[in-house]
Amino acid sequence: MFTSINPYNQQKLKTYRVDSAAQLERKLTRADRAFADWSTLSLADRTQHLRNVGKYMLANKQALGELITAEMGKTVKEAVSEVEKCATTCTFYADNAEAFLTDQLIESDAQRSLICYQPLGPVLAIMPWNFPFWQAMRFAIPGLIAGNVGLLKHAGNVMGCAQAIETIFRESGLPDGVFQNLLIETDTVKDVLTDWRVKAVTLTGSEKAGASVAQIAGSQIKKSVLELGGSDALIVLADADLDKAAETAVKSRMQNAGQSCIAAKRFIVEKSVEKAFTERVLHHIETIKQGDPTNDNTTMGPMARLDLADAIVKQAHDTLAKGAKLLTDKIDANGCNVQPMLLDNVKPGMAAFDDETFGPLAVIITAKDESDAIRLANQSRYGLGSALWTQDSDKANRLARQIQAGSVFVNGLMRSDARVPFGGIKLSGFGRELSDLGMKEFVNAKTIWIE
Repeated sequence: MFTSINPYNQQKLKTYRVDSAAQLERKLTRADRAFADWSTLSLADRTQHLRNVGKYMLANKQALGELITAEMGKTVKEAVSEVEKCATTCTFYADNAEAFLTDQLIESDAQRSLICYQPLGPVLAIMPWNFPFWQAMRFAIPGLIAGNVGLLKHAGNVMGCAQAIETIFRESGLPDGVFQNLLIETDTVKDVLTDWRVKAVTLTGSEKAGASVAQIAGSQIKKSVLELGGSDALIVLADADLDKAAETAVKSRMQNAGQSCIAAKRFIVEKSVEKAFTERVLHHIETIKQGDPTNDNTTMGPMARLDLADAIVKQAHDTLAKGAKLLTDKIDANGCNVQPMLLDNVKPGMAAFDDETFGPLAVIITAKDESDAIRLANQSRYGLGSALWTQDSDKANRLARQIQAGSVFVNGLMRSDARVPFGGIKLSGFGRELSDLGMKEFVNAKTIWIE
C-alpha cells in the first residue's frame, strides 16, 4: 500500500493499492503488444500525439501543479513551472525529432550505407519524488516519440502524480499500453527488469539504487541510463560579479527546498572575495519565507518527507561538530518544515563537503586561488553539474574544461534544458538525457549496407 502525505501538515491524502502479480503481468503484456503497433506508426503521428500531451498539460497546469504541491511540498509556483517545462519539452522534441532520428548517410564503397535509429521496446523508468513530473517526462517524451513504450515505477510518496501522468497520456489520445504506471514495491523491480519483454531501464535516484539497478540490468545485458546524486560545486573567483553570483547561488541551492540533484551544494569562493560574497548570500537567505506552499507569499515549502528533514539536520550538526560555523540564526526544523541554513569554514572530511546534502543547507568553502578552487571542486566522488563565476571569458573556457562534471554553467544557473545533454560522471551516473543524445540512448543505431 502506498500513502500520499501532505508534507506541510502531515495530512494523509490518499492510499494506493500495490499491483497484484496478475495486474503486473497484464501491464507487461499490454506494453509488449502496444510496442508492436506504436513503433510502426509514422514519426509524424507519434510526434502529433506528444504535441497533444504538451497542450493537455498547459491546459491543466494549475490542477497538476497543485497535485505536485500537495504530495511533495514545493510551492505552487514552482510546481506549475515544472508542468510548463514538461509541456515546452514536448514542443521541443516534436519540432526536432525528425532531425534527430533521420537516417545518417555514410560515405563508403557500398552502393548505399547508412545508420537508422529504431526503438528498443518497453523501457522501465524508475523515478524520484523531487520533480515528479519533470523526471518522468524528460524520459517519456523523447522515448515515446522515438517509438518506445514506457513503464513508470515512481516513488511511493507521489503515486497521485504517477497516476496523473498516465492519465495525461491516455487523455491526449495515445493508444492503450503506450505509457503505464506500475504500482510496485522496490522488491518487485528486479522481476520487471529481468522480464524478457522489458528491454532497457532508466533511473534517477541515489547511488545505492543506481548500483543495484545497473547490476540487474548488466546481468540481463540490458541498456541502462543512470542519473544519480550530486555534490555540485559553485565556484566564485575573485573577478566574479558577486551580486549576481550570490543571488543565483541561493536560488540554485534553495529552490525546491534544496531537494535537487543539480543544486549548487558547495559554494567554493576565492579567499579575497569570500567575506563580500558570504554577506550577500546571507542577505538573500534571510529573505526566504519558508512555510505553507499554497500561500503566494511563501518562497520555500517543506521538505518532502520526515526522514529527509531529519537527514539534512543531522548532516548540519555533524558538520558543525567538526569545526564548521553556523551563520544563520539556528538549526530550526518543525516536521518537514526546515529553515534554510548557511555554514562557513566547511572543509573536506565534513559531511556537508563529502556527501550529497539534499535539503536547504548551503556551505561556504574557502579556496586560496583558482587552482585550489578547481581542486576542491573535483575533490568529490560525484560529478553531475557545476557552476563557475568569472568575468574573464578566456579563463572561464579554460577552467570549465578542468571541472570534472557532466555540465558546467558559466555565470548562470545550473539547470536541465531540453536543448543540451544532461547527465553525470563518477558516482553521479552514466548516459545522457535530453537533446538528441537523450533520444538516442534508447534506440538501436542500426547499420544498413547495400552492395
